[in-house]
Amino acid sequence: MVDRLVSALNAHDPQRMAALFAPDYRSVQPVHPARGFGGREQVQANWTAVFAGVPDFTAELVGSCADGASEWGEWDWHGRHTDGSAFAMRGVTILTVRDGLIRDMRLYLEPVDTSGGDIDVAVQELYRPPPG
Repeated sequence: MVDRLVSALNAHDPQRMAALFAPDYRSVQPVHPARGFGGREQVQANWTAVFAGVPDFTAELVGSCADGASEWGEWDWHGRHTDGSAFAMRGVTILTVRDGLIRDMRLYLEPVDTSGGDIDVAVQELYRPPPG
């Protein structure tokens, strides 16, 4: 399924994207719980907006694996917004496929942070270890 998904993404066809999802599809973004939604209509609306906002959107499947009904994909999405600024997201999706359709997906995709903070800065900001 992730191969079909990358093909639909790179075709920039929101109807083709929506056709890969079950009518009662459930989307969960564990790092952003309020972004969860349901239904293939919302899939089509989301991807219509993505392709309008990033006309040269490109999806690269970095790696994938399947185990029964579960499929994992590591993604590199990039392109340029209509104002010319760079768009880049990377991360992982975990799909459940039944009857040839995506029934649910957990998305762990985030914008690429190019601000320059290295691992030492990240450790300090994220974990706040005590001095010493």
